[in-house]
Amino acid sequence: MTFVELLAHLGGMGRFQVTYVAALAIPLLMLASHNLLQNFTAGVPEHHCRPRWPVANGSTGDVPLLVSIPSDGHHRPQRCQRYVEPQWHLLEVNGTANGTANSMASGMANSMVNGTANGMAKGTVNSVAKGTVNSVANSVATGMANSMANGVATSMANVMATDTATEAATEPCHDGWTYGDGVFAHTIVTEWDLVCESKRLRQVAQSLYMAGILLGSGLFGVLSDKFGRRALLSWCYLQLGVTGAATAAAPTFGLYCLGRLLAGLAMAGVSLNSASLCMEWIPTEARAVVGTVNGYCYTLGQFVLAAVAFGLPHWRWLQLAVSLPFFLFFLYSWLFVESARWQVISGRPDLALEGLRKVARVNGRKEEGDKLSEEVLRGLVQREAPLPGGALAALVRTPGMRMVSCGVSFVWFSTSFAYYGLAMDLQGFGVNIYLSQLVFGAVDIPAKLASVLVISCVGRRVAQGGSLALAGICILANIVVPTELRLLRMALAVLGKGSLAASFNCAYIFTGELFPTLIRQTGMGLGGTMARVGGMVAPLVRMLAEVAPPLPLLIYGAAPIISAVATCFLPETRGMPLPETVGDVERRHRGRHLKDEEVTVPLSTTKAKDGV
Repeated sequence: MTFVELLAHLGGMGRFQVTYVAALAIPLLMLASHNLLQNFTAGVPEHHCRPRWPVANGSTGDVPLLVSIPSDGHHRPQRCQRYVEPQWHLLEVNGTANGTANSMASGMANSMVNGTANGMAKGTVNSVAKGTVNSVANSVATGMANSMANGVATSMANVMATDTATEAATEPCHDGWTYGDGVFAHTIVTEWDLVCESKRLRQVAQSLYMAGILLGSGLFGVLSDKFGRRALLSWCYLQLGVTGAATAAAPTFGLYCLGRLLAGLAMAGVSLNSASLCMEWIPTEARAVVGTVNGYCYTLGQFVLAAVAFGLPHWRWLQLAVSLPFFLFFLYSWLFVESARWQVISGRPDLALEGLRKVARVNGRKEEGDKLSEEVLRGLVQREAPLPGGALAALVRTPGMRMVSCGVSFVWFSTSFAYYGLAMDLQGFGVNIYLSQLVFGAVDIPAKLASVLVISCVGRRVAQGGSLALAGICILANIVVPTELRLLRMALAVLGKGSLAASFNCAYIFTGELFPTLIRQTGMGLGGTMARVGGMVAPLVRMLAEVAPPLPLLIYGAAPIISAVATCFLPETRGMPLPETVGDVERRHRGRHLKDEEVTVPLSTTKAKDGV
C-alpha cells in the first residue's frame, strides 16, 4: 500500500481534506496584498520644492509659485529645483504679456466678428434683424475675444517667463517638499521624502522584500524538513503579523525596510508550507484542482488589496490592515494536523497514526482508521541510496539535466521579472490606480483558464513559449505607443500581465514534469529561487528610466522573448509518463519517447511520488 492508496482508503478528498484546503487557502488571499502593497503605500504624489525665503508676514504662503519654482518643459513646477532668489520680475513679465495679448486678441476678435456681422446684416436682413444680428455678433465677439486672449496670453506669458528665467540660479530642495493632496497624500514617499535624489529608495524597499522571500525560500524549506510543516507555518503566520504591524509603526525608513525584509522571509514560509501541507494531505487526482483553487485565491487577493487600499488611503493603516489577519491565521493554525508523511519519515509513526485516525474519523471512516498500525505506516516508506554529490549536483551532472535546469531557470526568472516589472508600476500608466489594480487582477482569471486549455489540448511547450512570447511583444509594443494614449498602453500592459500569469500557471505544471521524481522537489526549488531573483531585480531595473525612459520596458520585454526561445529546447511532456530517474531524463534528451513500461522506478518510488 502507498500513501496515495492509504488516503483513498481513509476517504480520499473527504470532509477533512476540503476543510483543510479551505483553511490553508484563506491566508493566500493576503499574499497578493503584501507582494503588491507598495503600489499604494509607496505612491508618488505631485510635489515641488518648499520655498526658502520668508515674505513680509513671515510665511511663504503668499509667495506666488511662479517666482519660487522654475517650470519644466510642460509648464509645470519642477519637482527637484527651486530659485535661489525670488524672481519677482516674472510677475511683471506675466502681467505685461497678459495685457498685450488681451488687447491684441480683443481687437482682432471684435474687428473680425463685427465686420462679418455688419456685412450679413446689410445684405440680408431689415433694420430689426440688423439689430438682432449685431447683438448676437457682439456676444460672440466677446466670447471669442476672451478665449483668444486667454490662449495668447498664456502662451506669451510662458514664453516670456521661460526666457527670462532661463539664466536664473537654481538649487536643490534643501528645505523639503510640498506635496499635493490626492490619492497619495499619505505614503512612505511623503513620510520620508523619497523623491528626487532619494527616489531610488522606493525600489530598494521592494527589492529588500523580495530578497526576504528569496532567503526565506531556502531557510524555511530546510527548517520545515527538520521541525515539521505545521510548526513552521504557525511561526510564519505569527512573524508576518508581528513584522507587518511593526512596519506600520516604523519611525524611520531603515526600520521600515527591516520590517519588509522580515515580512518577506515569513511570506516565503507561508507559501512553501501551505503548498506542502496541501499536496501531502490530498489524493493525486485532486492536486490539479487544488492548485488551481490556490492560484485563484491569489488572484482574488488582488481585488481585496484594491478594496482595502481604497478604504484606507493612509499607508500606515493599510499596512496594518493587511497584517492583522495573520494573527487570526496563527490562532487557528494550531488546529492543523501535521503531515503524516513527514512524521513517518522523521521516525514518529505514533504521531502519524494519531493524525491519520483523526482524518478517518472526520471523513466518516473510523473503522478503517482503527485498523491502522505503526508497522503498516513504517512499511509505506523505503529508504533510498543517496545520489552521488547530492541532489543539487544532479541538476547539472548530465547533458539532459543541464538542458532542463537551464531552461527552467530562464522560464521562472523571466516570468517573475517581467510580472513584477509590470505589476509594480501601476501608477505609471496614468489611469486610476484602484481601477488598474482590479483590471490587473481580473485578467488572471481568463488567462489561467486559457493556459489550462492550451496545456491540455496543444502541449506544455507551446503554452509556455507562446505565453512568454506574447508577454514580451506586448511590453515592447508599449515603447512605441505615445504616453498620451493611456488606454492603449494600459490594454497592452494588461494583456502582457495576463500572459505572464498564464506563464506562471504553465511553469508549475511543466517544471514538475521535466524533473525526475528523485530530485523533483529540488528542481522546483531551483525554479522558485530564480523567480525570487527575478522579482528582486525587477524594481531595480525601473531605475534605468533615468538613463533612458524606454530602457526598463526594453529589458522587461526582451527577457520573456529570450526565454520563449529557450523553451523550444525543452522536451514536450504532454501525454508522457513522469521520469523517475536521471537516466529517464537522459533517454528523453537523446530523442527517445518514454513509454510507461520503460520508466525506471527507484527503490523509494512511493516516497518520491507522494511528495514526502
